[in-house]
Amino acid sequence: MENIISYFGTYTPAADGAIANFKFEYLCTLGFAAIVIFLGRAIVAHSAALRKYAIPAPVVSGIIFSLLISAIKMTGTVSISFDAKVMKDLCQNLFFLCVGFGFSAKMLRHAGGKLCVMIAFAACLLITCQDVLGVAIAHLINLNPLLALQCSSSAMSGGVGTASAFGPIFEGWGAQDATTIGVAAGTLGNVMGSLIGGPVAAFLIAKHGLKADPNDKPEAKATGKAPELDNTKMIMMFAMCLLLAALGMPIYCLLDNIPMIEMPKFIGCLFAGAIARNVMEAANIKFYVPEVDAIEHMFLELYLALVLMTTDFTKLAPVAGQMGIILVAQAILMALFGIFVSFNLFGRDYGAAVMTAGNIGWGCGSGPNAVANEKAVMDQYGWHNIAWVLYPSFAVIIDDIYNPIFLSIFGGLFKG
Repeated sequence: MENIISYFGTYTPAADGAIANFKFEYLCTLGFAAIVIFLGRAIVAHSAALRKYAIPAPVVSGIIFSLLISAIKMTGTVSISFDAKVMKDLCQNLFFLCVGFGFSAKMLRHAGGKLCVMIAFAACLLITCQDVLGVAIAHLINLNPLLALQCSSSAMSGGVGTASAFGPIFEGWGAQDATTIGVAAGTLGNVMGSLIGGPVAAFLIAKHGLKADPNDKPEAKATGKAPELDNTKMIMMFAMCLLLAALGMPIYCLLDNIPMIEMPKFIGCLFAGAIARNVMEAANIKFYVPEVDAIEHMFLELYLALVLMTTDFTKLAPVAGQMGIILVAQAILMALFGIFVSFNLFGRDYGAAVMTAGNIGWGCGSGPNAVANEKAVMDQYGWHNIAWVLYPSFAVIIDDIYNPIFLSIFGGLFKG
């Protein structure tokens, strides 16, 4: 029996107070991710409310799946985990590579410098507001301000990666368990951002009677014809994406070694995609947009499914009290910021509503959250090319530069 079980994963018997664990190997993990994708799309297809409020499909089924797994663990019989680390990393990096590949100089000129300035200003303002709010609440509830920062821009705008990076720093400054609290806050932030962004955008669209421009279409559909994917072109573009992802690592190395700045790996891939796109256009090197677009959407769906289905809600219980108060406040701030600040700064049009959904996505969790929110909104209400290609990548770049610097300076005021 043990030999048969080993084909599907690794079983670790209970020992030293820990319950038994079964970790599915990566192919079985991908099989469960496929179920999450199918289930999410089926649920959304049969729910007018979920479509109206633009809740991403993998988020719906992923939360259901992870709650089920957490419930099994809470029975004390066995905990179930998944071998998903490498696949999550691959999906995130290839997805952002494809996003960067859509970042052409022509599109940037079309968007205009004013919008880029407004996006950068909104990103920096949000990060500052999140940290000031977190520290203010910490004083009211008698919480270490550094732990409050781990529940603020560190985990919200920065996501699990930034929270993990700053955890040991804050622990060295006297904040016990900063890493655990930051990772837990970042995990909840991913869920919060996915659940808030769509409804806020839907509210803005309905309130202001906004509509998508029917002539604004994805680049892959710019000819007005449905794109026909070609096997040879798909293989060529997939190989190109793998090569560019590797070329993104030297860029990541350079950026990550800038003092006081913590850069996620996908930023290197994003830059590699953007540089390659513009070089290929200038040199008249042939590439195929529909195939790149298909690769982008596949890896986004798979990434979201893997992230949500592997969320262990039982780990949040020990830090749920004071952390929960700050996270509720951050969620309210994020919704109000989107409605009253982001939407107005971004132009008060349909594209601004879509970008507001993206703002809430990365402001409560991560770059992929921003894109997932925007995609869910556009699937329901219509396309907006600048919001899709420019906003998530540009906002995340500004965040990854400003957030670590501000956290280092502001957090330094509260060293133990």
